[in-house]
Amino acid sequence: MAAPKKGRGPAVGQGRPGRALALILIVMVALAGGMFLSGHTTPRLGIDLAGGTSITLEAQNQPGKPNAINQTNMDTAVGIIERRVNGLGVSEAEVQTQGNKNIIVNIPKGTNSKQAQEQVGTTAQLYFRPVLTVQASGPEAPKPSDSATPSGSATPKPGESAEGKPKGEDTPAGEEATGSEATPSASATTQGRAVTGALTKDDPTPDASDKPKASDSPEASPSADPATAKLQEEFTKLDCTDPKQRTDAGKNAKPTDSIVACGSNVPGSYEKYILGPAEVSGADVDDAKGAIDQQSGEWIVSMEFTSAGAKKFQTITGRLAQQQPPMNQFAIVLDGEVVSAPSVRQALSKNAQISGSFDQQSAEDLGNILSYGALPLTFEEVSVTTVTAALGSEQLQAGLIAGAIGLALVVIYLVVYYRGLAFIALLSLLVSGILTYTIMSLLGPAIGFALNLPAVCGAIVAIGITADSFIVYFERVRDEIREGRTLRPAIERAWPRARRTILVSDFVSFLAAAVLFIVTVGKVQGFAFTLGLTTLLDVVVVFLFTKPLMTLMGRTKFFSKGGPWSGLDPKRLGAQPPLRRSRRVNAPTEPKEA
Repeated sequence: MAAPKKGRGPAVGQGRPGRALALILIVMVALAGGMFLSGHTTPRLGIDLAGGTSITLEAQNQPGKPNAINQTNMDTAVGIIERRVNGLGVSEAEVQTQGNKNIIVNIPKGTNSKQAQEQVGTTAQLYFRPVLTVQASGPEAPKPSDSATPSGSATPKPGESAEGKPKGEDTPAGEEATGSEATPSASATTQGRAVTGALTKDDPTPDASDKPKASDSPEASPSADPATAKLQEEFTKLDCTDPKQRTDAGKNAKPTDSIVACGSNVPGSYEKYILGPAEVSGADVDDAKGAIDQQSGEWIVSMEFTSAGAKKFQTITGRLAQQQPPMNQFAIVLDGEVVSAPSVRQALSKNAQISGSFDQQSAEDLGNILSYGALPLTFEEVSVTTVTAALGSEQLQAGLIAGAIGLALVVIYLVVYYRGLAFIALLSLLVSGILTYTIMSLLGPAIGFALNLPAVCGAIVAIGITADSFIVYFERVRDEIREGRTLRPAIERAWPRARRTILVSDFVSFLAAAVLFIVTVGKVQGFAFTLGLTTLLDVVVVFLFTKPLMTLMGRTKFFSKGGPWSGLDPKRLGAQPPLRRSRRVNAPTEPKEA
């Protein structure tokens, strides 16, 4: 192998700067094109800039359930809270987890903050209520007198048996083992689920007191009872396809009241119910989970009740098992909505199973709901911030002004001190700004990123971080010129040392941003996220744009000649001429004396 020639080392590392510049240009065009094609041409604004209410909830440890705070329960809580917020008629609300135990709820302007706070922060109760009447709900749904009466006894139509099934129609195979024999009338759609189980030897046998009495049936109530008449009127008018009516049904009702409620078995299809007073609450459930039945291989939900809950559940199931459809069903009511309405085959006690029409997701979701109540965790409000749209726009304007002032000061400094090199720095800042803007615009619909005021502050701080990288490189180049080197070798010899300094500096900034993002919640995370993003972009811009552009500019006459306005004038920098070795002159020797 031939040894490298001396004196040509600095020119070897110049590479091909055109490729790097072409690559970053392609990336910029792709991001800008994606931004315009997606229709999101501006970053999504946070609550503090657009106006609205931001609520931070922190999950609390529960006695007896040390491992309750986990990702599954946090995701379940997010889904329930999101449904509550949407029930208020709010559009574009944000509900997301932050960290391991915090949920951030951002509600846009136009929503009553007090109402939102009550809906979001309250851990509502879960109730088991007996079903009195059920009917398909919708604009074209038949009146209750055509299909079912408030007493719960379905009136057969022509061609239907007394149990509510069309004559000669076989039970679907998928429901045969799930209690479909308790299915109400054909017009009264149910969820095709059944509750099964067995009394243990320690469970008391239901006695005569558990049997249904005349007073237990709504038929015993006089038709002239104002409460019954009002309930019947509400049931007749209820349209569960209307989101507002669906949310308001049974709202603020006491556990001892009979209510009307809505439920859905198939997406887009709704049923409306008349439900009796609650006899079992979510607090009576000790544990519940979705599992696979070892015999049938189907997904089921297994329930285990507390001692007090087992007695209550035995009483209600013992009574419902002797009723005709649909009065042999009980409804699991969450936030006033029926999430499941299984039928009862026999009196049950401490352990029970709900089977029928489950997949893994639905079984696990219902198990979480039953196990933990309305919300799988108890939450405490850490902070509630309400910002008006006017105040938000003022904050955004102030942030933009501060950013403009900071950018102007950086530009003035670069022009005065670095002169021609400021052109390279300004182009690099422009590229960094374009990349930051397009990525923030795309992250809004992609991951729900919203630009809040702390995030704007992070972007302003990033201007200084990016400018600092340019200064490090420029000063390294100028140091090489001070040592007597010409520009092109100085650019290449300065890059390795500047590169190490830039990487170490950006690593420290990114590490600080990452730690800040992990240990904080709420709006401070916006600052940390923006700081980390812009720090990564600084590395990309310096490596793929600033360095290649500096290499190309070093080949031009303006910079290579080192004129006074180039910022690289050897005289202004105090450059020393290169040291040359001189021949050693031997001093004349005197003749030796003889």
